[in-house]
Amino acid sequence: MTRALQKLIHVGCRELGLDADGRRALQLAATGKSSMSDMTETELTLVLDRLKADGFRVKRSGRRPAAPRKDLKLIHVLWRKLGDAGALKRPGRDGLNAFIRSSFAQSWGVVPADVDMLRDHDKIAAVISALMAWGKRENIDFDFSRYRA
Repeated sequence: MTRALQKLIHVGCRELGLDADGRRALQLAATGKSSMSDMTETELTLVLDRLKADGFRVKRSGRRPAAPRKDLKLIHVLWRKLGDAGALKRPGRDGLNAFIRSSFAQSWGVVPADVDMLRDHDKIAAVISALMAWGKRENIDFDFSRYRA
């Protein structure tokens, strides 16, 4: 949560036209500390409250939170890569859910309303395999070697 607050403070300062020196002065006035890395979550919240008092309005992005598990995140990444390559008619989340319904409803019987509701490892692996096969047919390079630790 601390990192998210720091990012939000940077956004607020940018929107209010504060440069780095202005941000540090505001932080010093609000908490007695000029560096966010020295602040607690409560102190960061005080800085954010000060920005809000000065006119900053937090906007909701409308984006959904990231998938709860890494294997589900991989499904989203594969779908996005297929979309970036132009292989999809419906590149968004609705398209992914429609793909899963049309591809697996008959064999699974029941398909969750949203991909992030999948919990069965075999079903998740089946979706990943189908997307990888699709990418292979489209000559898309799914090289994830740079992401491994």
